[in-house]
Amino acid sequence: MNFFNFDTLSIQTVYLSITVIMLVSYFTGYFLGKYVKRSEDKEAAASFAPMVAGLLGMLAFVLAFTFSIAADHHGSRRKNVLDEANAIGSAYLRADLLASEYRQLVKPLLREYVDIRLQAVKGQDLNALIKRSVEIHQQLWQQVAAAALTAPDFNTSLVAEAVNRVIEMHKNRLTAGLRNRIPASVWTAIIMICILTMVTMGTQAGLAGKQRVLAILPLSMAFAALLVLVVDLNRPQKGLITVGQQAMVALQNKMKGF
Repeated sequence: MNFFNFDTLSIQTVYLSITVIMLVSYFTGYFLGKYVKRSEDKEAAASFAPMVAGLLGMLAFVLAFTFSIAADHHGSRRKNVLDEANAIGSAYLRADLLASEYRQLVKPLLREYVDIRLQAVKGQDLNALIKRSVEIHQQLWQQVAAAALTAPDFNTSLVAEAVNRVIEMHKNRLTAGLRNRIPASVWTAIIMICILTMVTMGTQAGLAGKQRVLAILPLSMAFAALLVLVVDLNRPQKGLITVGQQAMVALQNKMKGF
């Protein structure tokens, strides 16, 4: 179960939530340290220094690892947009190789398909648009299969190959956009390590008798900004960093000229 589902939250809410979690964790540790300080263990504060360093190093490693995953997924989504635009464009051009009765059905379906893909990116009734995309796949394949049975030549095989590529790219984009996300276990690990790190730092400060608010506040805000960047990369079209659709828009405009 994902206890840290950021997809439903705005970027501002995620940023403020992470900052608050870090500050609350720190001051929880601080008051705990002040309470423990009553035991008069003078070496307690020094003993926390290596633990703080180790936790900070672990936190940096997990954050870098997570950022790498998010950046790879973002790059794959951008590449898929270009690949799908090229696949649809090739199928649209190769449709001219079909007999007129099939070409007149295939080309309008491909134009509608591009419109649907761009609407899906905007989040307009995604399930219905995906369903319509699959229906168009079936209609395209029916027309191409009929053309191939009527005239089984090299031209129809080229069109069939192009349509098959369009269907394949749909699966690739659907997987990359909706299913290839940072696992819930990774988010849980980041938040838990973050809390443990701040509690430990706060405990050390409490044992030393120094709050160090001026240092902790910028640290919390900077870490929250980095984590928000990862969250934003992990959400294809919902945040500040989105996957550009220029290739599909250009294809749409090009199709209107034919």
